[in-house]
Amino acid sequence: MYLLARQGALYRFRDHTRVPRGELDRHFSSYDQGITVLVPSYAEEVQVVRATLWSAALQEFPDLKVVLLLDDPPRPKDPADAMKLDATRALAGEISRALAAPAARANADLAAFRARDTGTGPVPGAEVGAVIEAYEFAASWLEEMAEAEAVEDHVEEFFVDLVLMGLARELRLTVLALDAARAQLTAPDHSRVEELYLRLTWIFNVKTEFFERKAYASLSHEANKAMNLNAYISLMGGRWQREVTDGNVVLRRRGAEFPGSADDLVVPDTTYLLTLDADSLLLRDYCLRLVYFLESAGNDRVAVAQTPYSSFRGAPNRIERIAGASTDIQHILHQGMTYYGATFWVGANAVIRKVALEDIVEVETVGGFEVRTYIQDRTVIEDTESSVDLGTHGWTLSNYPERLSYSATPPDFGSLVVQRRRWANGGLLILPKLWNQVRQRRQRREPILFRELLLRVNYMSSIAWASFGLLFLLAYPYDSRLLSPLVLVAALPYFIAMGSDLRDCGHRFSDIFRVYGFNLVLLPVNLAGVLKSLQQAFTGEKIPFVRTPKVKDRTAAPAVYVLVPYLIVSFSLFTLWRDAMLGNWGNVAFAALNAALAAFAIRAYIGVRNSLVDLSLGAINCLYVKPRVPKAVPPAVVPKTAEEVDWQALLYHGDRRLNRDLRGGTDRRRRVKQR
Repeated sequence: MYLLARQGALYRFRDHTRVPRGELDRHFSSYDQGITVLVPSYAEEVQVVRATLWSAALQEFPDLKVVLLLDDPPRPKDPADAMKLDATRALAGEISRALAAPAARANADLAAFRARDTGTGPVPGAEVGAVIEAYEFAASWLEEMAEAEAVEDHVEEFFVDLVLMGLARELRLTVLALDAARAQLTAPDHSRVEELYLRLTWIFNVKTEFFERKAYASLSHEANKAMNLNAYISLMGGRWQREVTDGNVVLRRRGAEFPGSADDLVVPDTTYLLTLDADSLLLRDYCLRLVYFLESAGNDRVAVAQTPYSSFRGAPNRIERIAGASTDIQHILHQGMTYYGATFWVGANAVIRKVALEDIVEVETVGGFEVRTYIQDRTVIEDTESSVDLGTHGWTLSNYPERLSYSATPPDFGSLVVQRRRWANGGLLILPKLWNQVRQRRQRREPILFRELLLRVNYMSSIAWASFGLLFLLAYPYDSRLLSPLVLVAALPYFIAMGSDLRDCGHRFSDIFRVYGFNLVLLPVNLAGVLKSLQQAFTGEKIPFVRTPKVKDRTAAPAVYVLVPYLIVSFSLFTLWRDAMLGNWGNVAFAALNAALAAFAIRAYIGVRNSLVDLSLGAINCLYVKPRVPKAVPPAVVPKTAEEVDWQALLYHGDRRLNRDLRGGTDRRRRVKQR
């Protein structure tokens, strides 16, 4: 499957032609559709969210709105958490205020140019000078911002170099072109100059705000990213009246026939949505190129366009670098899956047609309020399940063959455990939906290639069989008669191709061995995720979504995930000794490879000292038992005066004790009958 997907990616990279800048400017010069960028965030570091919001705000798009979806408790009790939440809330306003001056300058320059009648042919030389001045101001503004940024790690360096300075360098390139035109006593025509002015307005004109769904009792408070997104999407296109009931605020749709209020929540609708994780960064033309792709001929049924994220270069530690290497490989494989029609939505970033989400929405009533679910939250890999839902309704997905998005990789073993355990959980649960999609596509007479099915099944369930298969290879005492040299020869193309791909991605060919050791220490993590899927399949209970910690300090790993890699090394050494005594030299070589690479991975990715700390914490935590909470005594009924009664709660809830009273009456009647 790796080689098949890789081959498809090579075809796509070979055939891809980058759309010229002039064609993008011409397409969007009279564009009237909008895009809303949704950035779900929960307990994120303020600087991480700030960089993400800036990378979204500086997207070149005519009508852009960036919304930070805060999922933290609105009124935290911890003063440090409250201060952090206030700082995160303030980011949207800070960005708007910072962009106000360059936006006003860009809007004034465009209005002044349109007021001057320069005809339809080449503009006068003075007009070229005015455009150069406008672009130099914009580039200087970005360069000054980049100069003022504090750079403490490789992610902040990436933000300054490729987000801020990358855009500034491209504006400087336009200045260079216009200087050359003026030196050659020529100039672009009126329409092209107007497009150049429009581009500056696209960069600096943006609406930014934040939204907190937990501030409203009528919205779902399910603790996962999918419902955070669903809550806001369900409000789009409506005017909502804020109504206070029993101390809580609920949102009620205000009909068009009723006059609005200044306190109403108005959520404009847009043709496209862009979902962006709070630790991801976009390059400057992400929105422009992906929306252009969606509106190109033949793509009217493409629901999701994305660029699978790449890792930030220059990671300071080995585990982050190797985790980034495996991420960069996935970018290539996803491109190949698109070639064979087996694309899956990767949730870190994507441009989505909102009409496609309306096709797959599920509506239910919870507590008297309508809850609309666009992105499924049944599993913790919500994007994979939504991909299958979209395919069932006749939509397709596509990976754009350029690297335009980047995301952080876990910097330590503890946070990596959280991320990879979540990734391994849910694929098996979605397989029945895939068979339902295949059945419906066959009813519509759509062609379904066998290789597409192979790639889809491999993507959703390969972690399960690969983990159990590796466990079997490590534990089963087979002898050399079961190990054919042809097995090793058959595996060579896979390892050679992966080494070549790693080198093309900026890593080393020898990283194939480090990735192998990396997967060995992650074996218990992957098995835990698979077993959680099986647990959910049998019990039907929804697995809680656990976010990947993104903190400066190290995240402690559960003791079992630290202990098992040591057991793998120990058992491999035992197998090496046993098979050496029996003369099974093939097994000896395999066991020696596993022991050496797993030991290297423990030292490089977990750390011996950190292992001792995490194992000690695990042992100490086992000694603690939660104290028994005494059964709550029902409060005494204290009569209230008319001035003390909460009349709003009575009118809203009615008698909430009705069912309890009925049960009590039944018990009393049973006791009387017994007497």
